[in-house]
Amino acid sequence: MKSLWDDNVKISNFTPMSEDRYADVLIIGGGMTGVLCAYQLKQQGVDCLLLESDRIGGGTTSGTTAKVTAQHGLCYHKLLSRHGADFARGYYDANAASIEEFRRLAVGIPCDFVTTDNLIYSRRSERVIDRELEALDKIGRPALLAEELPLPFPTKGAVKFSKQAQFHPRKFLAGIVKGLSICERTPVLKLDGCTAYTPRGKVRAEKIIVATHFPFLNTRGLYWMRLHQSRSYVLALKNAPPITGMYMDEQDDGLSFRPHGDYLLLGGGGKRTGKPCGGFEPLERFAIQHYPTAEVSYRWAEQDCMSLDGIPYIGQYAPGLPHLYVASGFNKWGMTSAMVAATLLTDLILERPNTAAAIFSPSRPPALLPLTANIGSSIVGMLTPTLHRCTHLGCGLHYNRREHSWDCPCHGSRYAKNGQVLDGPAKKPKNPKKAPN
Repeated sequence: MKSLWDDNVKISNFTPMSEDRYADVLIIGGGMTGVLCAYQLKQQGVDCLLLESDRIGGGTTSGTTAKVTAQHGLCYHKLLSRHGADFARGYYDANAASIEEFRRLAVGIPCDFVTTDNLIYSRRSERVIDRELEALDKIGRPALLAEELPLPFPTKGAVKFSKQAQFHPRKFLAGIVKGLSICERTPVLKLDGCTAYTPRGKVRAEKIIVATHFPFLNTRGLYWMRLHQSRSYVLALKNAPPITGMYMDEQDDGLSFRPHGDYLLLGGGGKRTGKPCGGFEPLERFAIQHYPTAEVSYRWAEQDCMSLDGIPYIGQYAPGLPHLYVASGFNKWGMTSAMVAATLLTDLILERPNTAAAIFSPSRPPALLPLTANIGSSIVGMLTPTLHRCTHLGCGLHYNRREHSWDCPCHGSRYAKNGQVLDGPAKKPKNPKKAPN
């Protein structure tokens, strides 16, 4: 499985750490979030060091569909009804500012940045579209109704946000990492206060940002209770009919569409990691039926951290840890949320006011029903009788026949057949055992 973004894009190599280091701010994780944090802090004159366990942009960032939008599903009706107009407006404004910052930076970075529309469509209900438009009108933020869509099936309409964006994430990273202090192939094994320990020495810092997709400290913040991971699939089709704009179904199991040059990116098949799913097969069948002249040029899977209330966790890692920060739970909108996180965390570290801090606070009260369900799923996983167990918290693993991996249904860790970790939060390999045929 090779991502379109991985082809013919070279990002500068950074040497592993070779001695003990000090930095004002240590950033752990070299995806889009970590790199943007390093960039913004450097722009403010902060001495920061980024540690990446493998290569920059080689994890979740390579799996994104790279939509940059303030429209995260039909979210504003929910935000308005649950939290009020100021909260919903603040969420919109933080993400709209993220788009503009990407737009500003992209002027100097060749990264296929395109200003375009984003549309969330429904195949089941006109009412959910009308309700979202009403919510956006109440908070005073612009949106339009779209009824005719260039998709190969009928819809009940869509909510359209104008002046959103799409880009090539690894080309962007290749440009923005220049001049940053980065050590690749330097995994952080543990944190002890303000000291991070790696196989190549330790780093002492005044502040630490954990930008590792899934937070790896289990006893503080209890993110294993408040997150799960979802796995979905993308095909890059050549010779498909051209479309303009980005499209996403309001249903979790729906399809997403966006163009990139000569390609149409067709995404979908989302399921909780470790649960049975069809993999690429449903997308392939859809492409054969609706785009019979198209060819599959690339295919890849993406893995997303999902928060319990649909809002990312960005801020202080846990109460009582004023030196430690986190960014996670981006709910499939990782590019926009990465910039939101970098801006917010930079302000928090520099002790500047930011009205979005309360919206994204990791210490906000949890959504009780999803929390109970998520904890229940973890307990079931821990009690599942099997020889194949996750090294994160001991849940029973399920064998994924389509991707030939051992997957954890509790927190989303994945292992190759030889036991090596493919996706965290697990850090240690599992003992290899014979996989099913």
